[in-house]
Amino acid sequence: MSPQLLLLFLLLLHIAILPSLQLSHVDLAALADIKASLTDIPGSDFFSSWDITAPDPCSSFSGVTCSLSRVSTLTLGTGLSGSPGLAGSLSPSIANLTSLTQLILFPGLVTGPIPPQIGQLTGLRVISLTNNRLTGTIPSSFSSLNNLHTLDLSFNQLNGEIPPGLTRLQELKVLILAANSLSGELLGVWTQLLHLDLRKNKLTGPLRSLPLTLRYVALSDNLLTGPLNSLQSLSELVYLDLSMNKFNGTIPAELFSPSSSSMFLQRNNLSGGLPSKLVGSTSYGEGSILDLSHNFLTGELSPVLAGVESLFLNNNHLTGVVPEEYIQSVSDGTTKTLFLQHNYLSKFPSKPGLVLPDAVSLCLKYNCMAATVMEGLMSCPASAGEQMSRPASQCSGFNDHNSID
Repeated sequence: MSPQLLLLFLLLLHIAILPSLQLSHVDLAALADIKASLTDIPGSDFFSSWDITAPDPCSSFSGVTCSLSRVSTLTLGTGLSGSPGLAGSLSPSIANLTSLTQLILFPGLVTGPIPPQIGQLTGLRVISLTNNRLTGTIPSSFSSLNNLHTLDLSFNQLNGEIPPGLTRLQELKVLILAANSLSGELLGVWTQLLHLDLRKNKLTGPLRSLPLTLRYVALSDNLLTGPLNSLQSLSELVYLDLSMNKFNGTIPAELFSPSSSSMFLQRNNLSGGLPSKLVGSTSYGEGSILDLSHNFLTGELSPVLAGVESLFLNNNHLTGVVPEEYIQSVSDGTTKTLFLQHNYLSKFPSKPGLVLPDAVSLCLKYNCMAATVMEGLMSCPASAGEQMSRPASQCSGFNDHNSID
């Protein structure tokens, strides 16, 4: 090919490719509508780069990423620490960005409903609209987003029920709807969910079947009731928070597994005893935390929880002698927090001259023990009160060893 023909070929190729590098007119119009419905809160300069007359918005607009002349990701706001974010409302024109795979709105003061038209964007993998003031219900149209992996609508003012269709989305792995005013029961057939965070809502009813794949479950501060039997088979759990609900019945022994190193069940109506053995061959270790306080647990302490780094068993109905394994664990600093106050424990068999590490917090107040030695060992929260021991009338019949050695 002659040099002249080669030059002509390259020129024609450049002309053919050039339009594909320019943003689609449909997407450009959608971005203009989005900018018109939102504004920078004083102190934020996110939209300063959004010049609609710019020749190449894909490279000049903050928060916009393109693929083949179409917007593929849209991030609204800088997300920088100290940035006040955006105000206004979300434009339904977002639905015209038909190649969108990620839609992210950083914290700000965006109000109004979530446009149901977003449910038309079937290529969406991530929707994150957190820490704003969005109102209304979660659009039922989101149940059509078959490619959705992550949905985070936390810390808004959403109400109504969770659309049942969300629980059937095969690709959904992360569902975070915390800190809204969502109501109703947890219904539906959950699929391969890994992360479920619905804390700080108004959900009611019992726990039904949950996916066996779950590793993180946070349902605290709701109005949930009933037993915890449905959790018995969740062998992949690493984090469980069901605190501040109205759950009752016993705690399934299967939940006491060192692989699930964070478990919060405080402030429920749980009863029964503590486990005599753990699931698996290992013991709890560094970073582990179990909070079973403010329930109605009964019986004696077994040694198996002695290795937990932060153990809260206060405000229950536990009785008997504190096993020596607990004393050893606080002595060597393996257990850094051991709260046993407000029970009916009869004896803490400490060794003479026992001195606990500075980082250790031990509280034994308001049990059926003598108060003579406890003051030198304990570091209690203000909520433990001033009384060192229970009145003798409350302790009669529990045991015969009302002392601390």
